[in-house]
Amino acid sequence: MSWKNQSGGPWGNGPRSPWGSGPSSSGPTPPDIEDLIRRSQDQLRNLLPGSFGAKGIAIIIGLIVFGWLMSGWYRVQPDEQGVVLRFGKFVGKTQPGLNYHWPYPIETVLLPKVTNINTISIGMRVGEDTRRGTSVMRDVPEESLMLTGDENIVDVDFSVFWRISDAEQYLFNVQNPEGTIKAVAESAMREVIGRTNIQPILTGARQNIENGVQELMQNVLNGYKAGVEITQVQLQKVDPPGQVIDAFRDVQAARADAERAQNEAQTYANRILPEARGEASRIDNAAQAYRERTVVEARGQAARFLKIYEEYQKAKVVTRERMYLETMERVLGGVDKVIVDQSATRAGQGAQGIVPVLPLTDPLRRTPVPAATTQGATR
Repeated sequence: MSWKNQSGGPWGNGPRSPWGSGPSSSGPTPPDIEDLIRRSQDQLRNLLPGSFGAKGIAIIIGLIVFGWLMSGWYRVQPDEQGVVLRFGKFVGKTQPGLNYHWPYPIETVLLPKVTNINTISIGMRVGEDTRRGTSVMRDVPEESLMLTGDENIVDVDFSVFWRISDAEQYLFNVQNPEGTIKAVAESAMREVIGRTNIQPILTGARQNIENGVQELMQNVLNGYKAGVEITQVQLQKVDPPGQVIDAFRDVQAARADAERAQNEAQTYANRILPEARGEASRIDNAAQAYRERTVVEARGQAARFLKIYEEYQKAKVVTRERMYLETMERVLGGVDKVIVDQSATRAGQGAQGIVPVLPLTDPLRRTPVPAATTQGATR
């Protein structure tokens, strides 16, 4: 549609024109709207020379439609996941790479980062030191002070590491995901601390507390269908309140000393008891061996005596003579002897019956045997 270059428009420039000059004033005159329209028409004719008919309009519409369709291409980064909405309703997910959806306003796409590990700190905030230009840690007591199971107060600062596990649930089931995760983390930590005594919290129960809070948080968030996975809960600081921290440290040092003394005593007991048991076992085994040996020897001697007794019953004189000779040989075999002939004494020779004996077995080592007079006969 073209406008004819009429002066003053359909109303003319008379007093009835709504855009007429009106009463003159000393202030600035507002711009003439019809003049602006005319200038816009002239610029459009310069851009599109000739008649601007239905064909030109179709070309412009086609270009607009083509550009609108091309606007549906989008790229999903490797750490993202595409969530496609059609008139605001979820219709599907797209993987990393180049993808297409119906252009706005039919479909839109959201690109949450599903592989990034996010961190939420509870009980502490990182601030900036303007004078030094460094970051400082600021404590938040309303979040960190908690009541233990034995009714003590403990100051707990911790961090929660999480990532998006389901983009659809993360975007549509929870209105404020980060705020929800923070509230669930603080509640879970207070519950775990509330059923634990203060001494294990300050000493060796850190790993159990972290695992308990992580498990409890994951169960709660799964119940909310928040689409969030808790990868780790890390305790940053676990201390008593500042007003009583010195007393707690003294108590902790005393407990450590007591535990060390107990461990040393247990180590000594573990070393002494096996040695004592080994010595007792050795003595018992030696006694058992002595008993067995003594019994066997006694039985052997008894059997030998019975054998000798049986032989003695068969020939008493011969057995008695043999036993006498064997006994004298065993008694006198290793001593120096003097033999006296009683027959010479009975013949009246007196002391002439004494016969000196020269030891011929070992004359170098033996001393001479003095002559002696012995009454009686030695066999």
